[in-house]
Amino acid sequence: MLDKVLIANRGEVALRIQRACRELGIRTVAVHSTADTTLKHVLLADETVCIGPPPSSGSYLNMPAIISAAEVTDAEAVHPGFGFLSENADFAERVENSGFVWIGPPPEVIRLMGDKISAKDAMKKAGVPTVPGSDGPLGEDVDENARMAKDIGYPVIIKAAAGGGGRGMRVVHTEASLANAIAVTRVEARAAFGNDTVYMEKFLGRPRHIEFQLLCDGHGNGVYLFERDCSMQRRHQKVIEEAPAPGLSPELRSTMGESCVKACLEFGYRSAGTFEFLYQDGRFYFIEMNTRLQVEHPVTEMITGVDIVREQLRIAAGEKLSFRQEDLSIRGHAIECRINAEDPKTFMPSPGRVDLWHPPGGPGVRVDSHLYSGYSVPPFYDSMVAKLIVHSDSRGSAISRMYVALTEMVVDGIKTNIPLHLEIMQHSAFKAGGTDIHYLEKRLGL
Repeated sequence: MLDKVLIANRGEVALRIQRACRELGIRTVAVHSTADTTLKHVLLADETVCIGPPPSSGSYLNMPAIISAAEVTDAEAVHPGFGFLSENADFAERVENSGFVWIGPPPEVIRLMGDKISAKDAMKKAGVPTVPGSDGPLGEDVDENARMAKDIGYPVIIKAAAGGGGRGMRVVHTEASLANAIAVTRVEARAAFGNDTVYMEKFLGRPRHIEFQLLCDGHGNGVYLFERDCSMQRRHQKVIEEAPAPGLSPELRSTMGESCVKACLEFGYRSAGTFEFLYQDGRFYFIEMNTRLQVEHPVTEMITGVDIVREQLRIAAGEKLSFRQEDLSIRGHAIECRINAEDPKTFMPSPGRVDLWHPPGGPGVRVDSHLYSGYSVPPFYDSMVAKLIVHSDSRGSAISRMYVALTEMVVDGIKTNIPLHLEIMQHSAFKAGGTDIHYLEKRLGL
């Protein structure tokens, strides 16, 4: 097993990784910005290193500073969590070239999946269903692009090959607006990602967002830990996730899970990863692969009993998976609400001091959070401050349990989106299950 792990992240995910390390007897190094000296995992770490000022560019995205911190503390491995540098192939390469273990997939696989065009091509070759669209980057020929869009069928969506987080995409409904949409998306992609390559896909009008969780050990073994439904979104950002996906047949679940495992093994995947799909009219369409731990991994842990972070650490240490596909089964239903420090009506961030923090409890209730009474939420980072997860024997009872847990959660001193979550738990459409990715925005009138 690994001896000492540097956690290259902050907040609740850093605390989550630290807890898994401590259970395995692994010492931890917490790197942090000057704004994060009072973070819970920093206070609990075996060693800490300040790596820069509050802006992420000077700290959590500062590759030389993180590598230096690993060197001076004699860390053996680096866990990137999610966000920041977790899917940066150059960083993974620098970690490995510096003699450290990268707790994640090989850099070349991160690079392959980081470009949506190459990722889609790899999926096609592996037999994973993809959204109809261009076979590669769009060229400058206006007439050819118009012909392609007509063949695919309007509406189409123009996407940045290096995009993510809902940025670098534009829906086009008519040929008259196609050329301008492509040009504008190129400009946005260059500004946001330093890469103006774009491609075209069929725009699905009412899809659900369903993803499959994978684990591969680097020894030719891989499993899927079933699926999550992440369709409750606002501006392409997930708000609520659940597992398993409502209404998905066991046969389709098995077919899709096996195809994902097959693809992973073909391109030499290692560690945890997630295949994201749009699902409409009984068909799946691959959109991207996340080569890292997901924010919503707890709902999968709740229905399978598998500690995904622990498995990441074991795999990074060179161990084989401790279970096979036939050992896994779905136990009940789990739901996760992302608790953000924001105004529930305007969605404006609400940083500041937490005067009172009281997490809910009871059977089947889990809270992943770095908050504590007296902690001040800084204004420099993502607004998510907690994840509230519940598990029960059925989806209906899980919804009821989540509602009760939300009413018990107290976060005084800052605004949170708890009122929004309480409202959603009472929506008849959410209770019925199977809402598409546009449901919440339509409900909110956005």
